[in-house]
Amino acid sequence: MTTDAIAGARNLLVDCAQVKPGDRLLIAFEPPSFGYYEADALECLVAAARELGTQVSTLDVGFVPEAPELTDELLDAVRAADVVVFLARLGDQLRFSDMPPGKTFVVSFALGGGMFASPFGRADYGFFVKLKKLIDARLAASDSVRITCARGTDVVGRPDIDLAVDGDTTVRRFPMPVFTPVPAHSFSGRVALPGFLTGTGSMYYDPFTLEFPEPLFAILENGRLAGFDGPAAEVRRANAHYDFVAERFGIDRDCVHSWHAGIHPGCAFPWPIRDSYERWSGAAFGNPRVLHFHTCGAYPPGEICWNVIDPTLSADGTALWEDGVLRLDRVPGAPDLLASHPEIAALFANPSRAIGID
Repeated sequence: MTTDAIAGARNLLVDCAQVKPGDRLLIAFEPPSFGYYEADALECLVAAARELGTQVSTLDVGFVPEAPELTDELLDAVRAADVVVFLARLGDQLRFSDMPPGKTFVVSFALGGGMFASPFGRADYGFFVKLKKLIDARLAASDSVRITCARGTDVVGRPDIDLAVDGDTTVRRFPMPVFTPVPAHSFSGRVALPGFLTGTGSMYYDPFTLEFPEPLFAILENGRLAGFDGPAAEVRRANAHYDFVAERFGIDRDCVHSWHAGIHPGCAFPWPIRDSYERWSGAAFGNPRVLHFHTCGAYPPGEICWNVIDPTLSADGTALWEDGVLRLDRVPGAPDLLASHPEIAALFANPSRAIGID
Protein backbone atom coordinates (compact mmCIF):
# COMPACT_ATOMS: atom_id res chain seq x y z
CA MET A 1 0.00 0.00 0.00
CA THR A 2 1.17 3.52 -0.72
CA THR A 3 1.83 6.42 1.61
CA ASP A 4 -0.99 8.30 -0.14
CA ALA A 5 -3.40 5.47 0.67
CA ILE A 6 -2.36 5.58 4.32
CA ALA A 7 -2.84 9.37 4.27
CA GLY A 8 -6.40 8.88 3.00
CA ALA A 9 -7.09 6.32 5.71
CA ARG A 10 -5.74 8.74 8.34
CA ASN A 11 -8.08 11.39 6.93
CA LEU A 12 -10.99 9.08 7.69
CA LEU A 13 -9.77 8.08 11.13
CA VAL A 14 -8.50 11.43 12.44
CA ASP A 15 -10.51 14.11 10.64
CA CYS A 16 -13.80 12.25 10.22
CA ALA A 17 -13.98 9.67 13.03
CA GLN A 18 -11.78 11.74 15.39
CA VAL A 19 -9.93 8.66 16.58
CA LYS A 20 -7.41 9.20 19.36
CA PRO A 21 -4.50 7.04 20.58
CA GLY A 22 -5.82 4.33 22.84
CA ASP A 23 -9.34 4.36 21.39
CA ARG A 24 -10.96 1.01 20.69
CA LEU A 25 -11.62 0.89 16.95
CA LEU A 26 -13.87 -1.69 15.33
CA ILE A 27 -13.66 -2.10 11.56
CA ALA A 28 -16.75 -3.96 10.33
CA PHE A 29 -15.86 -5.18 6.87
CA GLU A 30 -17.42 -6.88 3.88
CA PRO A 31 -15.13 -9.48 2.23
CA PRO A 32 -13.86 -8.59 -1.27
CA SER A 33 -15.43 -11.80 -2.58
CA PHE A 34 -18.74 -9.91 -2.76
CA GLY A 35 -17.22 -7.65 -5.42
CA TYR A 36 -17.80 -4.31 -3.72
CA TYR A 37 -14.98 -3.33 -1.34
CA GLU A 38 -11.41 -4.15 -2.33
CA ALA A 39 -9.11 -6.11 -0.02
CA ASP A 40 -6.61 -3.29 0.40
CA ALA A 41 -9.27 -0.98 1.87
CA LEU A 42 -9.15 -2.96 5.10
CA GLU A 43 -5.35 -3.20 4.96
CA CYS A 44 -5.03 0.60 4.66
CA LEU A 45 -7.32 1.30 7.59
CA VAL A 46 -5.68 -1.26 9.87
CA ALA A 47 -2.21 0.05 9.07
CA ALA A 48 -3.22 3.69 9.63
CA ALA A 49 -5.02 2.82 12.86
CA ARG A 50 -1.99 1.03 14.26
CA GLU A 51 0.22 4.00 13.39
CA LEU A 52 -2.19 6.17 15.39
CA GLY A 53 -1.92 3.93 18.44
CA THR A 54 -5.50 2.68 18.49
CA GLN A 55 -6.69 -0.73 19.64
CA VAL A 56 -7.93 -2.27 16.39
CA SER A 57 -10.33 -5.16 15.95
CA THR A 58 -12.03 -6.33 12.77
CA LEU A 59 -15.26 -8.20 12.16
CA ASP A 60 -16.51 -9.82 8.97
CA VAL A 61 -20.16 -8.72 8.69
CA GLY A 62 -20.72 -10.17 5.22
CA PHE A 63 -23.44 -8.82 2.98
CA VAL A 64 -27.19 -9.38 3.22
CA PRO A 65 -29.08 -8.06 0.16
CA GLU A 66 -32.46 -7.81 1.88
CA ALA A 67 -33.54 -7.32 5.49
CA PRO A 68 -30.06 -6.64 6.94
CA GLU A 69 -29.91 -6.87 10.70
CA LEU A 70 -27.75 -5.93 13.63
CA THR A 71 -26.60 -9.36 14.76
CA ASP A 72 -25.80 -10.19 18.37
CA GLU A 73 -22.16 -10.67 17.41
CA LEU A 74 -21.96 -7.21 15.82
CA LEU A 75 -23.85 -5.58 18.68
CA ASP A 76 -21.42 -7.07 21.22
CA ALA A 77 -18.47 -5.85 19.16
CA VAL A 78 -19.98 -2.37 18.87
CA ARG A 79 -20.53 -2.19 22.63
CA ALA A 80 -16.85 -2.95 23.16
CA ALA A 81 -15.70 -0.19 20.78
CA ASP A 82 -15.39 3.58 20.91
CA VAL A 83 -15.43 4.07 17.14
CA VAL A 84 -16.98 1.85 14.46
CA VAL A 85 -15.96 2.14 10.81
CA PHE A 86 -17.94 0.26 8.21
CA LEU A 87 -16.12 -1.02 5.15
CA ALA A 88 -19.40 -2.70 4.36
CA ARG A 89 -22.71 -1.87 2.75
CA LEU A 90 -24.32 -2.80 6.04
CA GLY A 91 -23.20 0.60 7.30
CA ASP A 92 -25.55 2.27 4.82
CA GLN A 93 -28.33 -0.27 5.23
CA LEU A 94 -28.68 0.01 9.01
CA ARG A 95 -30.20 3.09 10.55
CA PHE A 96 -28.44 2.68 13.93
CA SER A 97 -31.59 3.49 15.88
CA ASP A 98 -30.86 0.63 18.25
CA MET A 99 -27.10 1.10 18.45
CA PRO A 100 -25.50 1.74 21.85
CA PRO A 101 -25.16 5.47 22.58
CA GLY A 102 -21.89 7.31 22.87
CA LYS A 103 -20.25 5.70 19.84
CA THR A 104 -18.97 7.24 16.62
CA PHE A 105 -20.07 5.50 13.41
CA VAL A 106 -18.55 6.05 9.98
CA VAL A 107 -19.27 4.41 6.64
CA SER A 108 -16.58 4.62 3.97
CA PHE A 109 -17.39 5.45 0.36
CA ALA A 110 -13.72 4.94 -0.45
CA LEU A 111 -13.93 1.36 -1.69
CA GLY A 112 -10.23 0.51 -1.96
CA GLY A 113 -6.68 1.66 -1.47
CA GLY A 114 -6.75 3.50 -4.77
CA MET A 115 -9.70 5.61 -3.67
CA PHE A 116 -8.08 6.32 -0.30
CA ALA A 117 -4.95 7.45 -2.16
CA SER A 118 -6.89 9.63 -4.61
CA PRO A 119 -7.92 13.27 -4.04
CA PHE A 120 -11.31 11.86 -3.01
CA GLY A 121 -9.75 10.14 -0.02
CA ARG A 122 -6.98 12.60 0.83
CA ALA A 123 -8.75 15.97 0.46
CA ASP A 124 -9.40 17.57 3.85
CA TYR A 125 -12.60 16.06 5.24
CA GLY A 126 -13.33 19.13 7.33
CA PHE A 127 -13.39 21.37 4.26
CA PHE A 128 -16.25 19.41 2.72
CA VAL A 129 -18.22 19.40 5.97
CA LYS A 130 -18.00 23.20 5.98
CA LEU A 131 -18.84 23.40 2.27
CA LYS A 132 -21.89 21.19 2.81
CA LYS A 133 -23.18 23.61 5.45
CA LEU A 134 -22.69 26.60 3.15
CA ILE A 135 -24.61 24.91 0.33
CA ASP A 136 -27.33 23.80 2.76
CA ALA A 137 -27.75 27.39 3.93
CA ARG A 138 -27.88 28.79 0.39
CA LEU A 139 -30.53 26.31 -0.73
CA ALA A 140 -32.58 26.73 2.44
CA ALA A 141 -32.70 30.49 1.86
CA SER A 142 -33.86 30.13 -1.76
CA ASP A 143 -37.35 30.99 -2.92
CA SER A 144 -37.00 28.91 -6.09
CA VAL A 145 -34.64 26.17 -7.24
CA ARG A 146 -34.55 24.82 -10.78
CA ILE A 147 -32.82 21.66 -12.00
CA THR A 148 -32.13 21.25 -15.72
CA CYS A 149 -29.83 19.20 -17.94
CA ALA A 150 -28.99 18.88 -21.62
CA ARG A 151 -31.11 15.72 -21.92
CA GLY A 152 -34.27 17.68 -21.08
CA THR A 153 -34.63 17.63 -17.29
CA ASP A 154 -36.63 20.60 -16.03
CA VAL A 155 -37.75 20.53 -12.40
CA VAL A 156 -38.72 23.53 -10.27
CA GLY A 157 -39.68 23.95 -6.64
CA ARG A 158 -39.09 25.78 -3.39
CA PRO A 159 -36.77 24.02 -0.94
CA ASP A 160 -38.42 23.26 2.37
CA ILE A 161 -35.35 22.53 4.45
CA ASP A 162 -35.35 22.80 8.23
CA LEU A 163 -31.68 23.09 9.11
CA ALA A 164 -32.56 23.17 12.81
CA VAL A 165 -33.31 19.48 12.47
CA ASP A 166 -30.60 17.16 11.22
CA GLY A 167 -32.30 15.67 8.20
CA ASP A 168 -29.16 13.84 7.21
CA THR A 169 -28.13 10.31 8.05
CA THR A 170 -27.04 9.55 11.64
CA VAL A 171 -23.83 7.86 10.51
CA ARG A 172 -20.88 9.94 9.35
CA ARG A 173 -19.94 9.48 5.74
CA PHE A 174 -16.39 9.49 4.46
CA PRO A 175 -15.63 11.38 2.36
CA MET A 176 -18.44 13.93 2.71
CA PRO A 177 -19.98 13.58 -0.77
CA VAL A 178 -23.30 15.51 -0.85
CA PHE A 179 -25.32 18.25 0.80
CA THR A 180 -28.36 17.56 2.97
CA PRO A 181 -31.22 15.97 0.98
CA VAL A 182 -33.78 18.52 -0.20
CA PRO A 183 -37.38 17.38 0.39
CA ALA A 184 -39.07 16.86 -2.99
CA HIS A 185 -42.70 17.45 -1.95
CA SER A 186 -42.76 20.95 -3.44
CA PHE A 187 -40.95 20.05 -6.68
CA SER A 188 -42.52 19.31 -10.06
CA GLY A 189 -41.31 18.79 -13.61
CA ARG A 190 -39.62 16.26 -15.92
CA VAL A 191 -36.52 14.23 -15.14
CA ALA A 192 -34.56 12.84 -18.10
CA LEU A 193 -33.37 9.37 -17.14
CA PRO A 194 -29.83 8.60 -18.38
CA GLY A 195 -30.75 5.25 -19.92
CA PHE A 196 -31.40 3.35 -16.70
CA LEU A 197 -33.17 3.07 -13.37
CA THR A 198 -31.11 1.59 -10.56
CA GLY A 199 -31.32 0.92 -6.84
CA THR A 200 -30.10 3.19 -4.07
CA GLY A 201 -28.23 0.63 -1.97
CA SER A 202 -30.83 0.62 0.79
CA MET A 203 -31.95 -2.86 -0.25
CA TYR A 204 -30.71 -5.10 -3.04
CA TYR A 205 -33.04 -6.94 -5.40
CA ASP A 206 -32.95 -8.62 -8.79
CA PRO A 207 -33.03 -6.94 -11.23
CA PHE A 208 -31.29 -4.10 -9.44
CA THR A 209 -31.09 -2.07 -12.65
CA LEU A 210 -33.36 -1.58 -15.64
CA GLU A 211 -31.78 -0.20 -18.83
CA PHE A 212 -33.66 1.72 -21.52
CA PRO A 213 -32.46 1.84 -25.13
CA GLU A 214 -34.59 4.92 -25.88
CA PRO A 215 -35.06 8.25 -24.02
CA LEU A 216 -37.44 8.12 -21.08
CA PHE A 217 -38.68 10.86 -18.75
CA ALA A 218 -40.04 10.56 -15.21
CA ILE A 219 -42.86 13.02 -14.46
CA LEU A 220 -42.73 14.58 -11.00
CA GLU A 221 -45.74 16.33 -9.47
CA ASN A 222 -45.33 17.76 -5.98
CA GLY A 223 -43.08 14.98 -4.80
CA ARG A 224 -45.00 12.16 -6.48
CA LEU A 225 -44.21 10.04 -9.51
CA ALA A 226 -47.04 10.91 -11.91
CA GLY A 227 -45.89 8.56 -14.67
CA PHE A 228 -43.33 8.18 -17.42
CA ASP A 229 -43.09 9.79 -20.83
CA GLY A 230 -41.49 7.96 -23.74
CA PRO A 231 -41.98 4.95 -26.00
CA ALA A 232 -44.95 2.89 -24.83
CA ALA A 233 -42.89 -0.28 -24.36
CA GLU A 234 -40.34 1.51 -22.17
CA VAL A 235 -43.08 3.18 -20.12
CA ARG A 236 -44.60 -0.25 -19.43
CA ARG A 237 -41.23 -1.67 -18.36
CA ALA A 238 -40.57 1.27 -16.02
CA ASN A 239 -44.01 0.98 -14.42
CA ALA A 240 -43.62 -2.77 -14.01
CA HIS A 241 -40.26 -2.24 -12.31
CA TYR A 242 -41.79 0.21 -9.82
CA ASP A 243 -44.65 -2.22 -9.18
CA PHE A 244 -42.16 -5.02 -8.53
CA VAL A 245 -39.97 -3.09 -6.08
CA ALA A 246 -42.87 -1.45 -4.22
CA GLU A 247 -44.72 -4.75 -3.79
CA ARG A 248 -41.58 -6.60 -2.74
CA PHE A 249 -40.92 -4.24 0.18
CA GLY A 250 -44.45 -2.98 0.87
CA ILE A 251 -43.53 0.66 0.32
CA ASP A 252 -45.07 3.80 -1.18
CA ARG A 253 -44.53 3.23 -4.90
CA ASP A 254 -44.90 6.82 -6.11
CA CYS A 255 -43.22 8.79 -3.34
CA VAL A 256 -40.26 10.91 -4.43
CA HIS A 257 -38.73 11.69 -1.08
CA SER A 258 -35.81 14.03 -1.72
CA TRP A 259 -32.81 14.86 -3.88
CA HIS A 260 -29.23 16.07 -3.67
CA ALA A 261 -26.11 16.48 -5.81
CA GLY A 262 -22.44 15.63 -5.43
CA ILE A 263 -20.09 18.23 -3.95
CA HIS A 264 -16.70 16.46 -4.19
CA PRO A 265 -14.70 17.08 -7.40
CA GLY A 266 -12.25 14.34 -6.40
CA CYS A 267 -14.96 11.66 -6.47
CA ALA A 268 -14.08 9.50 -9.47
CA PHE A 269 -15.60 6.27 -10.72
CA PRO A 270 -13.04 5.04 -13.28
CA TRP A 271 -14.85 1.81 -14.14
CA PRO A 272 -17.64 1.41 -16.72
CA ILE A 273 -21.01 1.67 -15.01
CA ARG A 274 -22.12 -1.65 -16.49
CA ASP A 275 -19.35 -3.47 -14.63
CA SER A 276 -21.42 -2.95 -11.47
CA TYR A 277 -24.40 -0.67 -11.12
CA GLU A 278 -24.37 -1.56 -7.43
CA ARG A 279 -20.88 -0.09 -6.94
CA TRP A 280 -21.73 2.89 -9.14
CA SER A 281 -24.86 3.68 -7.15
CA GLY A 282 -22.89 3.56 -3.92
CA ALA A 283 -19.73 5.39 -4.96
CA ALA A 284 -20.22 7.78 -7.90
CA PHE A 285 -22.95 10.03 -6.51
CA GLY A 286 -20.47 12.34 -4.77
CA ASN A 287 -19.24 13.73 -8.09
CA PRO A 288 -20.84 17.10 -8.98
CA ARG A 289 -21.74 15.62 -12.38
CA VAL A 290 -24.42 13.53 -10.66
CA LEU A 291 -27.67 14.71 -9.04
CA HIS A 292 -30.07 12.06 -7.89
CA PHE A 293 -33.61 11.74 -6.58
CA HIS A 294 -34.61 9.24 -3.88
CA THR A 295 -37.78 7.52 -5.08
CA CYS A 296 -39.99 4.51 -4.38
CA GLY A 297 -40.39 4.68 -0.62
CA ALA A 298 -41.38 7.46 1.77
CA TYR A 299 -37.92 7.53 3.36
CA PRO A 300 -34.38 8.38 2.28
CA PRO A 301 -32.86 7.03 0.15
CA GLY A 302 -35.87 5.04 -1.10
CA GLU A 303 -35.23 2.04 -3.30
CA ILE A 304 -34.95 3.46 -6.85
CA CYS A 305 -32.97 6.56 -7.79
CA TRP A 306 -33.33 8.90 -10.74
CA ASN A 307 -29.95 10.22 -11.83
CA VAL A 308 -29.50 13.53 -13.60
CA ILE A 309 -26.15 13.68 -15.37
CA ASP A 310 -24.35 17.04 -15.73
CA PRO A 311 -27.09 19.06 -13.99
CA THR A 312 -27.49 22.80 -13.89
CA LEU A 313 -28.84 23.67 -10.46
CA SER A 314 -30.00 27.25 -10.08
CA ALA A 315 -31.06 28.98 -6.87
CA ASP A 316 -33.11 32.15 -7.45
CA GLY A 317 -31.67 32.34 -10.96
CA THR A 318 -28.03 31.80 -9.99
CA ALA A 319 -26.48 28.59 -11.34
CA LEU A 320 -24.63 26.97 -8.42
CA TRP A 321 -24.02 23.91 -10.59
CA GLU A 322 -23.49 24.51 -14.31
CA ASP A 323 -23.47 21.49 -16.63
CA GLY A 324 -22.13 19.30 -13.84
CA VAL A 325 -19.56 21.80 -12.54
CA LEU A 326 -19.98 23.10 -8.97
CA ARG A 327 -19.37 26.87 -9.05
CA LEU A 328 -18.02 27.76 -5.63
CA ASP A 329 -17.64 31.38 -6.68
CA ARG A 330 -21.45 31.55 -6.59
CA VAL A 331 -21.91 29.95 -3.15
CA PRO A 332 -21.86 32.57 -0.36
CA GLY A 333 -18.86 32.01 1.89
CA ALA A 334 -17.26 29.37 -0.31
CA PRO A 335 -14.60 31.59 -1.95
CA ASP A 336 -13.20 32.51 1.47
CA LEU A 337 -13.25 28.87 2.54
CA LEU A 338 -11.49 27.85 -0.66
CA ALA A 339 -8.84 30.55 -0.27
CA SER A 340 -7.64 28.85 2.91
CA HIS A 341 -7.28 25.49 1.15
CA PRO A 342 -5.11 25.97 -1.97
CA GLU A 343 -4.79 22.23 -2.58
CA ILE A 344 -8.57 21.89 -2.77
CA ALA A 345 -8.80 25.01 -4.93
CA ALA A 346 -6.58 23.19 -7.43
CA LEU A 347 -8.92 20.21 -7.25
CA PHE A 348 -11.96 22.34 -8.03
CA ALA A 349 -10.04 23.94 -10.89
CA ASN A 350 -9.46 20.48 -12.39
CA PRO A 351 -12.34 18.26 -11.21
CA SER A 352 -12.64 14.60 -12.06
CA ARG A 353 -15.01 13.92 -14.95
CA ALA A 354 -14.86 10.14 -14.53
CA ILE A 355 -18.27 8.86 -13.47
CA GLY A 356 -18.40 5.61 -15.44
CA ILE A 357 -20.67 7.12 -18.10
CA ASP A 358 -19.52 8.44 -21.48
